[in-house]
Amino acid sequence: MARLTLVNSGEWCLHWNHSVAGFLVRDCFSVEAGQLFLQRSHQPDFAAGLDHVPERGELRSDGQGGYIIDNINEPVSDNRLRLRVGSERVSHRIVNGRQTFNLSHYVAGERIELRLVSRP
Repeated sequence: MARLTLVNSGEWCLHWNHSVAGFLVRDCFSVEAGQLFLQRSHQPDFAAGLDHVPERGELRSDGQGGYIIDNINEPVSDNRLRLRVGSERVSHRIVNGRQTFNLSHYVAGERIELRLVSRP
């Protein structure tokens, strides 16, 4: 099992390039009282599979034709984020401050689980 430690507290984001349209998508998370939360999402448009769910955050324009959904504040079930990592073209990556870890470089095509782990 691979482990990745995020050194900065606060927000970290999962970035990727949409597999069809190619634009950058960002989902940002935070940890509060031992719970992982989805805080916001940025999407350059509502392409296939991406949309805003009413009453789930505050939708606003990013000023460049895209959308930002702020204040989602949705707990991630069981503190586990599951995803199938895309190819190098999709480039799933974790961004934490100035650090970037490219998941696609290491586990493209694999199903993975990003899990919040308590420190002893």
